[in-house]
Amino acid sequence: MRTGFAALMLILPLHAAAETVFIEASRDATLVEDPSGSLANGSGPALFVGRTNARENSVRRALVYFDIAEAVPRDARVEGVWLTLSMTPSNPAPRRIRLHRLLSAWGEGPSSASGGGGDASAPGDATWIHTFYDEAFWVKPGGHFVARASASLEVGTFDSYTWQSSPKMVADVRMWLARPHRNFGWILIGDETTPQNAKSFASREQPDVSLRPLLEVHYRRRPR
Repeated sequence: MRTGFAALMLILPLHAAAETVFIEASRDATLVEDPSGSLANGSGPALFVGRTNARENSVRRALVYFDIAEAVPRDARVEGVWLTLSMTPSNPAPRRIRLHRLLSAWGEGPSSASGGGGDASAPGDATWIHTFYDEAFWVKPGGHFVARASASLEVGTFDSYTWQSSPKMVADVRMWLARPHRNFGWILIGDETTPQNAKSFASREQPDVSLRPLLEVHYRRRPR
């Protein structure tokens, strides 16, 4: 009996301990609604999401990309994903912001604006109509992304906000780990119906490192 028990123990899989990695954004940018693609914000200190004031009355969408394959072992099984963004001073009214998986590569160009108005587009920028200014284009203006949201969260006053792990977020990251060439990140979309509701979040260029976008990933290594 002891011999049989020992043999049985040899074939039981070992349960790997859960591990956690925190990943900083490798790229981020704001799409500034402009039919000509002449405005962008690739390297500014903030990301903008929602609709601006009544004078401009145009939409902002944020793009964010994390290099999953660089930070997570290829043989890992992702079990949980949390995205944290830090809101910087902007409209405090509660608004729901959704994450959608992007379907096209895009660039973080040198354009830089501290406010939501944007800067003149420069080569390599993602704009409302360009994936890479001024030679490559989105399938349609405003970004090419999966229609169904991967997660959503109500954002209000100045604070840090975490989009909690969801089956869709986990599925996104698992796919990006298995197929890095299909990792284009997420687009954040807010209230695009009423004016003057845009939210501002610290970007990866924010001088305060603690406020920059952060992705927390929990995973287990697959038994060998």
